Amino acid sequence: MQIHLSPRHLKLTASIHGYVAGKVEHLEEFSSEIMAAHIVLFHDERKDPKKTYTVKMHFALPGPDIHAECSEADLYAAIDKAVDKVAQQLRKRKTRLKDKTKHTLQRAAEKKKLRG
Repeated sequence: MQIHLSPRHLKLTASIHGYVAGKVEHLEEFSSEIMAAHIVLFHDERKDPKKTYTVKMHFALPGPDIHAECSEADLYAAIDKAVDKVAQQLRKRKTRLKDKTKHTLQRAAEKKKLRG
C-alpha cells in the first residue's frame, strides 16, 4: 500500500510521519485490498481552538473509496479519531461483503435443492 502524507501549514516531523504510517498500516488488518492512502494534515490557527488540527483521509479500494475527516485541538487525537472512523467503515464493508457471499451461496444451495 502506498501512503501519501500532505502537511498544510505545519511541519511534517519524523515522529508524525511514523505515527500516521503505523496507524494506517494497522488498518491493513481489516482489508488487504487497500491500494493507496492519502492523508492531509491541516493546521489552522484562525479556527475554533477546539478544532485547530484537521485530518482528512482517503483510501483507494476496489469499488467505492473510503473517506474520513476529523478536527481536534491535538494533532494526534485528530489522527486517532480519523483512523477510528476509517476502521469502522472497513469493518462495515467487510461484513457487508461476507453477508453478500453467504447470501449468494445460500441461494445457490436452495436452487439446487429445488432442481434435485
